Amino acid sequence: MGNPKHTEVSVARQSPQRPDADEPELDDTTGPAEPDEADEADDTPRAAIDRSLWEELRIDPVEIALPAGTGFTLRAYRPAGSLTPTDVSERDQDDPFLARRQVVEEEDDETVVILDEELAEEFADADEEEKSSRRRRDADADADATADEDEDEDATDEADDEEVPVFLSHRGKLLLFKTPESLVSFVRSGAPNDLSQLDSWNELSERVEPADIVPLDEDTYELDLVVENLRGGHDSWDSTLLIEAGEVARDVSYALRLPAVLDMLSAGSSLDNLDEALRATANGGIGAFMGRRRLKKIGAQTASLGWRTIVGKISAVVDWRD
Repeated sequence: MGNPKHTEVSVARQSPQRPDADEPELDDTTGPAEPDEADEADDTPRAAIDRSLWEELRIDPVEIALPAGTGFTLRAYRPAGSLTPTDVSERDQDDPFLARRQVVEEEDDETVVILDEELAEEFADADEEEKSSRRRRDADADADATADEDEDEDATDEADDEEVPVFLSHRGKLLLFKTPESLVSFVRSGAPNDLSQLDSWNELSERVEPADIVPLDEDTYELDLVVENLRGGHDSWDSTLLIEAGEVARDVSYALRLPAVLDMLSAGSSLDNLDEALRATANGGIGAFMGRRRLKKIGAQTASLGWRTIVGKISAVVDWRD
């Protein structure tokens, strides 16, 4: 189970023998005791951590909690046209992202028929008329096809410009590291991965330190808590938890090429309706009222079962690294 986020507790240390609360605590030498450096580091808000490295290289550390444990990884967003998708051929032969329809044309066996001359002329005239008509249809079809191709090219250009997620992954597996040290060691090792295609990867491998692996709150996801939260019923649903879980699930399913998860979260699906209703309630106003009404119509059992499937499919493509 992941540790609940968005909560930072600072506990003041107290001496068992302290006669006067106003007097400074002294150490064994002279003067007040110095604060523990580790305590200072632990109390540093995540937002106050130096983010210059990540902002410059446009890569971010991410923390994901799953039923099997919590791990760190990296994520970036780049134009789709500049990325080579992860190779899932070994993981899943049925890959709709790369599959190409193979059209098999079967030709009928030619049958030789002997006709008399008059009948042959009638067939020849009919064939010529059919050929002429076919040429006109083909010309019209070519014109339509050209127009469709122009539209397709425009759509393709727009799709190539859209920024999409890419994770620290390899051969269709999401690499999760249990410690910042193990993550940094992998990055420096030069091992093959899908982020190495980024132009900023080499610089990251030279500069990153374990102390840099501090994900922001919005880059920390607790997928291990989602199913249990949904089972608790509408009144206990955590909007922030569930909305962020949907965001990372979409990113992972796109980058790791999990079409089943993409379908479950696609527009118009029951889980997408849940996401939209949760966002409406979080935004407040009249939309929040309508969102709560929509939430009441979503079955808790259906939502929890759907998310259990999603978490299971994501867990199945994780490669845990110590």
